[in-house]
Amino acid sequence: MHGTGGSGAGRPTSAVSESEDLVTALLTASRALVGVSARSLADVEDTVTLAQFRILVLLSSQGRSTLVQLAARLGVNASTAQRQVDRLVREELVDRRENPDDRRQVLLVPTAQGARLVEAVTDRRRDEIARIVQTLPGEDRAALVAALEAFAEAANEPAAGRDPAHPLGW
Repeated sequence: MHGTGGSGAGRPTSAVSESEDLVTALLTASRALVGVSARSLADVEDTVTLAQFRILVLLSSQGRSTLVQLAARLGVNASTAQRQVDRLVREELVDRRENPDDRRQVLLVPTAQGARLVEAVTDRRRDEIARIVQTLPGEDRAALVAALEAFAEAANEPAAGRDPAHPLGW
């Protein structure tokens, strides 16, 4: 039997159902992760918003970026990114620097204070996620790792490594 109409047209009903089940499971998991993210930012919510933290994470993982590159990575227009960056500059979490390779460009880089904020929030987030993972049955963990890595790769999201040089997981 085949599904009718919508995005499931032409696919077997079981494939549509499986896809819907996967989307529902991911939405539920994303709510849990957003909760973890919000709690990890609670101590710094007077300093940065979730959107601003995302900018700090991207700049910390890339080292430096132009505003246009940053906006593209965020999937927003440059003026939206500019407003967020201006706030981060005022909070002394991001610096603007002349690009030594092209003096017409301005590079955005996290300050030492910005990098420390990212590290502290990421550590809190990692600790809470580790507590949640410890409650999972061992046999479910490997399958979850594989599924989440495939999802992150499909979303073109860089890995949040354990290497101190690349500890970012926002």
